[in-house]
Amino acid sequence: MSINKTRGILYKIARLLGDFQAISSGNPQKIGKRIARRAAGKATGRAMRKLFK
Repeated sequence: MSINKTRGILYKIARLLGDFQAISSGNPQKIGKRIARRAAGKATGRAMRKLFK
């Protein structure tokens, strides 16, 4: 397994752990912020991909 694949897997695990931490806190504000930030990040990524394609 290459270093890049390993890094990608670790980043995915970190994202899942962040989601789990927000959910396990039970605080609806933290969960809402997490969802909003993930959505904003995905939208930004798509826009950047189109811009630099």
